[in-house]
Amino acid sequence: MLLNLAHRAQVSNYQSLLTYILGEKLGIVVDFLLAIFLFLGISTMLSASGAVFYEHLYLPKTIGIFLAYLLVGFFLLSGKKGMIYSYNFLVPVKLILFLLVSGYAALFFDRTYLEMNTVVISSHNIRSWGIASLLYVAYNFALAMVVLIEYQSVTARRDGVIGAVWGGIILGILVMLNYTAMFKFLPAVLEYEVPMLYVAGKISIPAKLVYTLMLWLGIITTAIAYTYGFAQRLSNFTGLKYGLCLIMSITLALPLGMQDFSILVGRIYPVFGILGVFILAGLIGKSAQDIGKEIYYNIGQLWNAPRR
Repeated sequence: MLLNLAHRAQVSNYQSLLTYILGEKLGIVVDFLLAIFLFLGISTMLSASGAVFYEHLYLPKTIGIFLAYLLVGFFLLSGKKGMIYSYNFLVPVKLILFLLVSGYAALFFDRTYLEMNTVVISSHNIRSWGIASLLYVAYNFALAMVVLIEYQSVTARRDGVIGAVWGGIILGILVMLNYTAMFKFLPAVLEYEVPMLYVAGKISIPAKLVYTLMLWLGIITTAIAYTYGFAQRLSNFTGLKYGLCLIMSITLALPLGMQDFSILVGRIYPVFGILGVFILAGLIGKSAQDIGKEIYYNIGQLWNAPRR
């Protein structure tokens, strides 16, 4: 839907798309809010990288933060081309690692030797799962919009649709494998914030390291999306060169990135999700409007054809 609308409107950046689906005035307001969250997202992902190094690799947090800082800057120095190349390289690697661990746990791991666990499930968490899921989907969509819209200028409309279909199929398979793998470890996995890290650790230490690497690559790709979106927006707004805005963006995000990851996530992501819901609703509404106009036009053409 997103790429189809981008090709229809011939837009190749998220600012133009927001204007197209929300109108000029409302689009400017949402663009401003989204830019703020993109900057906060850079800090959050830097903090997340530090948390992975500290909590799972038992290395200093600052190493994870500055390594993410350097990699994001390296991949994005060439602008859109660097962003696309980084995703074309990192995302397949991430999916392969995910498939190896989740596939093995789901299809081959023997649950005979698993210990028994008792877990208390909070009724509050059960009641709020629907809202949490909606906000999570909307947040990820808002982030995906920043990245995917850049592919409009380098892909044909048909290729975009085919890519979206195959992407959905692959993600669906991965979700099923992930669910099957975690189901084997119920209820123990309910005690962990990253359940698949627990599952990978039960397979072997190397498996846990592989999954940790996959998790960290996911953080890096997300940081790339945040940084590219904000640096590109800052460059357009100020007239400064993109490279300078890139360095400014990730450098200014460093102090906040030193803060605790869980605090940043708890305060930033829910609000970002609400903004994503608003953007997603606008996209669906605009797509439905365009499809309705096209259907009305085609019906009119068929109705008038016999009279000619």
